[in-house]
Order: sequence, then structure tokens, then C-alpha cells
Amino acid sequence: MLDHDGDTHLYVQIAEIIRQQILRGELAPGNAVPSEAAIQSQFGVARTTARRAFHMLREEGLIYTVQGEGTFVGPPGEAPREARRTPLYRQIADDVIERIRQGELRPRRPIPSETALLQQYDVARETVRRAIALLREEKWVYTVPQRGSFVSPEENWPKD
Repeated sequence: MLDHDGDTHLYVQIAEIIRQQILRGELAPGNAVPSEAAIQSQFGVARTTARRAFHMLREEGLIYTVQGEGTFVGPPGEAPREARRTPLYRQIADDVIERIRQGELRPRRPIPSETALLQQYDVARETVRRAIALLREEKWVYTVPQRGSFVSPEENWPKD
């Protein structure tokens, strides 16, 4: 539990909680550390607070981040992580494609917003943006500025 009224910054307290989980073996070398979004949700703090905590732990060599994959326990290169077969952004894009194919998301209708996808998948905004960019590149969706992203007409969908 965080002490919001104490003399220690919240990010320092969060870093200490994660540090203790690592030292007790609850988070073993190579294990994924909860995402910034998960920390934000769990502790009720701003994303920048979670980032500052991660920065502290990275500076100490306790964790490392691999863009598009997540943050892991241990120094980079020394703590082998279980490789993800598919990057998170591809998993999100595949889920949206499946919803389109099943008719849950219909042509010329909006797909869930960035914020909705952030909350649903508990990932960073950049991961969701990469997923939407991939969907756009593959012609599953198109984006209208100031309106959002919409399912493309069926004739524009990629042929399998």
C-alpha cells in the first residue's frame, strides 16, 4: 500500500515494492514485470509515476525493457526471457481482425477507441497505435481524422 501523505515520492515507493518482489523471487529473472498501465491501475497513479519507478529499477540493473514486448526482470542479455511468439500489437490486431470476420465489427462502423483497447489489453498506448497502424496497412480499417478508425468495406479486406 502506498503512503500518499508521507515524505517518500510515490514512484520510489512503487520501485521498492517491485524491488522486493524481485528479491523475494516473486518475479524471477526473465519474468515479465507488470506493464506501466497495470502499475497505473493497481496503484491509482499517473503513467509518469509508473515510468519513473521503472526508470529507477532500470538504472539499478534490476529490469530491462524490450520495445513492443514488455519489461523483464534482470539485466539485458543476462536474464533470458521466454520469447513471445507473436508481438502484442500483432495479437491485438489479430483479435480485431477476428471480430471483423465474425461480424461483431461491421464495415463502415468504428472499431474500439485507443482508450478502450488500452483498457481491454492492459498495454501501452504505443502498442495499441502500432496495432491500429498494422490494421490500416493491411486494409482492415481506415482512419478518419478527428473521428476514429472504421472497418473497411469488405471488398477492401485482404484476401487470404
